[in-house]
This record gives sequence, C-alpha cells and structure tokens, in this order.
Amino acid sequence: MKSFKNKVAAITGAGSGMGRELAIQLAEQECNLALSDVNEAGLAETVQLVKKKNPNVSVTSQKLDVSDRSAVFDWASKVAKDHNKVNLIFNNAGIAFGSTIEGFESKDFQRVMDINFGGVVNGTQAFLPYLKESGEGHIINTSSVFGIIAVPGTSAYNASKFAVRGFTETLRQELDFTKAKVSATSVHPGGIKTAIAKSSKTNDSVKALGLDPNTAGEKMSAQFITTAEKAAKVILKGVKKNSRRVLIGPDAVFLDLMQRIFPSSYPKIITKALMGRMAK
Repeated sequence: MKSFKNKVAAITGAGSGMGRELAIQLAEQECNLALSDVNEAGLAETVQLVKKKNPNVSVTSQKLDVSDRSAVFDWASKVAKDHNKVNLIFNNAGIAFGSTIEGFESKDFQRVMDINFGGVVNGTQAFLPYLKESGEGHIINTSSVFGIIAVPGTSAYNASKFAVRGFTETLRQELDFTKAKVSATSVHPGGIKTAIAKSSKTNDSVKALGLDPNTAGEKMSAQFITTAEKAAKVILKGVKKNSRRVLIGPDAVFLDLMQRIFPSSYPKIITKALMGRMAK
C-alpha cells in the first residue's frame, strides 16, 4: 500500500496517544477514518482534531471495548457499511499493569490479556473479511518492545505483548501463503510519551522489586523519549514499506539488538541493572 489516499482505516484506541496521532496523520494523507475508543470524551476530541486537519475526509466514531468480541464484530460490519469498504485496521488499544507474578489476581491478569491480546484477535478476525474484499488491505497490530524482551514486574503486559507478536507473525505467514491481498505488521514501540504508563494500575507487590507502586508509572513515563507523533510517522512508513516488524524509538532498537546478541543472557543483564538501581 503505497498511498493512503481514498482508503478507509479503522483505529482502536483512537482517543489519545498513538491512536490519535495515526488518525490525524492519515487524515492529512486523505484517508477516511473509522475511530473507536472506550473513552468517549477523548474520542470526540480526536474527531474534532481530524476534521480540523482535513474537513474533506469522512470520519465516523464508536465507543468500543475491544475485549467485547461481539461489539468489535458489530463495529466492523458498521464500518464496512458506512464507508463501503475497509482497507486498514490498526489494533492499537491497550492498557498497562504492574505486578509481580506472585502478587497479581487472576482478574487483573485476565483483563490485560482480554484487552491487549483479545482486542487484537477480535479486531483481526472481525475486519479480515472486509480487508480481503477491498483488494488492498493491511492489519497493524500494536505489540511492544516488551513483546521482544521480558522485564520483572510486568508479566501480564509481557505475556499479552509476546502473544500479539506471535499471533501477528503467524497471521503474516498465513496471508503470504494464501496469496491474500492483505498484509500484516507487528509494531513494537519503546517508551512513547503517552498516558498509558501514568494511568497504569500497579499493585503493592512491586515493592519486592524496589519500586513504589504509587510512582512507578510516572517515573517510567518520565524516561520515555519518543513522541506519539513520531511513533505514528514510523508506523505509517512501515505500512507503506510492508514491513513485517516496526521498531519505534532508539530504546526499542537497542533492546531488540540486545535480545538478538544475548538471547539467553539478556534477562540476567536486566536483573543486574535493576538490582544495581535498588542498591543506590
């Protein structure tokens, strides 16, 4: 897909962060949009920003919980009906959660998996038939650098993002094998300046790792160096290049390289680094 002009893109998690920036930049490139988010106020703001950027593109919006499978399928059907076609689905919605493995409750773990991974599965399966019908489709699934490396205190998040990576890589292979006119890209952001870390839920169990549950998310987000605007640009460039994997930010590039060079020993490196931080 070399151009987004006159295409139709559906985006989950469009109420803020990367989802919002993707919508704005796609509108700038004359792409029509179907936007969704569980946050209606943020979603409405995005719609206004998109219309301001390009009043000529068609924009629809829908409050949506991506973990609700039937709701996602209903939305996909509505998007296809409202816009007459769908070319792209950005399965972007996600949440963060901090806890040790001993410390999390099953309901917290399941919520992360239902949104971060289940949302990707739901969006992919719901939109794939319409993407095939369009004759030129692309599925963009947001994993994370934590879908490439694992770190202490984020087991649920790691599990969900590793799952997205495996799912998307399998999807890409199946699409290639069947010569479908649809492709797939797995996106792996490093630290992006969005609200996801600040708004993440963290329980007291992370104290065992030397973290303060009340400030862990804020301290982590303070170290993020890549803007959502830059992230969206990299993602859209990756789609045009039909990249199988897109790394976003120098931190993601570095950590991916570390995992490639030290696939078995990188966890020891990370553990020692965290222990050294605790000792200070």
